[in-house]
This record gives sequence, structure tokens and C-alpha cells, in this order.
Amino acid sequence: MTSTETAVKVKHRAMWASGDYPAVASELVAPLGPVLVEAARIGAGQSVLDVAAGTGNAAIPAALTGAEVTASDLTPELLAVGERLATARDVKLRWEQADAEALPFDSASFDAVISCIGVMFAPYHEAAAGELLRVCRPGGTIGLINWTPEGFIGQMFAAMKPYAPPPPAGAQPPPRWGDPTHLAALFGDRVRDVRTEHRTLRITGFGDGEAFRDYFKSRYGPTIAVYRFIADDPGKVAALDDTLAELARRFDQGSGAMEWEYLIYTARRAAATGTDE
Repeated sequence: MTSTETAVKVKHRAMWASGDYPAVASELVAPLGPVLVEAARIGAGQSVLDVAAGTGNAAIPAALTGAEVTASDLTPELLAVGERLATARDVKLRWEQADAEALPFDSASFDAVISCIGVMFAPYHEAAAGELLRVCRPGGTIGLINWTPEGFIGQMFAAMKPYAPPPPAGAQPPPRWGDPTHLAALFGDRVRDVRTEHRTLRITGFGDGEAFRDYFKSRYGPTIAVYRFIADDPGKVAALDDTLAELARRFDQGSGAMEWEYLIYTARRAAATGTDE
């Protein structure tokens, strides 16, 4: 890994450790984990790897089925929270710090490799997709849930882009993982039996656009990072404040309720992928 790549990982890890992503995971997006476990047909006796597992929103429900689960993430602070949550529920699984673009696991070592709004944030999509395939056994399952470009979170990233620091060379936007065409290009003929489905996650509890903005401004790592980048420019801070509040108002279906679109993707790893070496 070059010094530039190392610096990218350090910044990425620090971003997800900032704020309070465990609160976002438990208060907003927790329902997505069981959805992915069901879609990927995780069950007892399977060996499962959750990539970019965060606090275990998918890993813990997968372990509850009786599967042997390893939860991996770049950010040890999130894994520590997940381990405490699993202990509280008397669920046993492995927790291991790992980079989604360079997984420390043997090739073809898992029956299922899943990621719930996690791997999509790895900056180099081809590298991450290659690793998902490499560690999955032939015939095994790849299962993903990703925010779509057109949905609320995808639109939030688009709204923040003019205020954000420039991405590393070669990095791609996270919401592209929610585009079936992009996934088809990433995985190509290395997978079969591909299934995609768009669904929405209903979010309630934000009374208005400002309440949403302030919640994400204080808790969500990517949003915090953008605000830190423009902190010395009050005009830009005010403009971004207005932009995020207006975005939430645009998606408001009444009383602060929103539908956040995501893509469910499942596939089988083809018998020969060229990623086994």
C-alpha cells in the first residue's frame, strides 16, 4: 500500500469514528440488516463474512440464524460497539478489523459474503468488488444493500459534493453501488443468478428539515467531514445548512416521515472468476 493509499484509509477510518454512527445505525437503519439476511438466505451452518459491518446491523441477525459469522470493518471503534451489542444479546461471532479493499481472509473461504450499506463507502469500487468475490466460495452468495443514487441518501451525497473536499484520485461516489448497471460492470460474468430489487426504508422522527440536518450534522461521519472542510467559510456553512434542510423538506411525506430508497442485490459467485490466485 502506498503512502497516499494509507492516508486515505486513515482519513476514512477517522471519519466513521467521528460523530455517533452507532446511534444512526440503531435509531435509523437497523431494519436493513434483517432484510439483507433474509434476501441472502443466510442460515444455520453457513460461514458468513459481513464486510464493512459497522456495529453489526447485518452480522448480528446473521449470527442469530445459526450461521458462523465474521464481522469485519475498517473502524475498530464501530466493531467495539458491535461486540458489546452482540454480547448483550448473547450472540457469538468474530469481530475483525479489515480493509474492504484488501481483506485478510483466504480465497473461497466463505459461503456468503454480505454488506449492508457498508462496502459502498470503500472508495475504490473495483478493488472492493474483487475482494468480495475472492473470499466467496464458488457457488456462494454475494448479498448487498446499498443506497441508490436517486434515493434520499444518494441525493444527500450529491447535495454535499460541491462543499466536500476533492475525492482521492480514482475514487468513485458511494451511491453508484446502488445502480444495478454499475454492479453489473463491477461483477461482470464472475457472478450468476443476479437478483435486484428496489425498496424503501421508512424514516420517522424528524419533525422538520432542520431537525434532520442537525442530527446528521452531529452524528454522521461523512456529513461531519464536509462541515469540517468548510468550517472557516461561514457562507458555505450557511448554504449547506439550507441545502440539507431543503432536501429533507423535499422528501418529507408529512410530519417529517421520509422514504429512503435502497437496492437489494444478490448473486451467486460463478465457478471460475479469475480471483482465486
